[in-house]
Amino acid sequence: MTEFSTFPGKLGIQQRVLPIYRREFFDTLAEYCKGGVSIFAGEVHAEESIPTIDHLNTAKFVKARNLHFGKIQSPYYFLWQGGLIDWIADWNPDVLIVEANPRYLSSGRAIKWMQARTRPVIGWGLGVPPIEKQTNLIGRIESFWRIRSRKKLIERLDAVIAYSHKGAIEYSSITRASNKIYTATNSVTKRPDGSPPERSPHFVDRANVLFVGRLQSRKRIDNLLKACASLPKNLKPQLKIIGDGPERDTLVKMAESVYPSAEFPGSMHGAELKKYFIEADLFVLPGTGGLAVQEAMTYGLPVIVSEGDGTQADMVRPENGWLIPANDKVALMAALEEALLDAARLREMGNNSFRIVQDEINIEQMVKIFIKVLNLTNYSVDHKS
Repeated sequence: MTEFSTFPGKLGIQQRVLPIYRREFFDTLAEYCKGGVSIFAGEVHAEESIPTIDHLNTAKFVKARNLHFGKIQSPYYFLWQGGLIDWIADWNPDVLIVEANPRYLSSGRAIKWMQARTRPVIGWGLGVPPIEKQTNLIGRIESFWRIRSRKKLIERLDAVIAYSHKGAIEYSSITRASNKIYTATNSVTKRPDGSPPERSPHFVDRANVLFVGRLQSRKRIDNLLKACASLPKNLKPQLKIIGDGPERDTLVKMAESVYPSAEFPGSMHGAELKKYFIEADLFVLPGTGGLAVQEAMTYGLPVIVSEGDGTQADMVRPENGWLIPANDKVALMAALEEALLDAARLREMGNNSFRIVQDEINIEQMVKIFIKVLNLTNYSVDHKS
């Protein structure tokens, strides 16, 4: 890091939960904050299956008392985090980062506390997807309230960091101060060193197609099985599905009739998982979510990824893969067929994947943007009362 290489003050970060995939980012960010970093987060909703952690190696972690109201996917979901003001008063940060979500009701008190002491608050989030137009009166009132609450929150913040360029455009659309919107492309992997693994310009027997992730319905592994089965005989790949989850038994049974050669080695990590990435020719994520895409790219793999929250568009480009509409079996099959027709082209696309995560999208670049925004918004580190 060169410009804005360190932040001289103390940083506080409010999060709804502390997922395991954020450990590397928060610990790396803490290395560049001279006053330290403290994370405030609580327990997941009962409906969720997000793997979380209860400690960090470099950053501090303070447990929130999360009170969830409503179903997590509902527009009527709200969150209250007990102990938030006590944590802020105790940590006394120079800058606070909060999740830019107006449904987190306690965050307003935190913003008020900071700004009463002339200290900046930065929002961090996915963006503000368009709200579907409603025809009935209650629906229109609800839409009006949601739009107004989003705008009100963004206007109160000193800056906003979006997960993606798409998210930044969405935030800019609801505020006149678009110059306070920044993009730190969401990343969960560190910058890979060296070069991608060397692969033959030809497939060995059949192409190896890999999926890594939790086996649940939204990952649409059923579509992947059906798409592979629909391919011409000479293009049918060796499909390996790594992971575990509530849909495992259903998918294994389905594969027996749809695509019997599919393998389900189970959940793997570390050296075991590395072997599968190196042996693969193509990584496919047919459904929403999935952090293994970036990991696959660090192994020099081309990718087929379903569109989701907008972060995929920053990673997946024509030169390194295919971005397909969500839950579109025809598009998935077409992308697979195009990919498996030309091994040499796949190798070139895999090299492009590696370049993207090495030069553009990695934890180090993400931290660099955060440090830059912290220094631009921080008024002074000598202002505490």
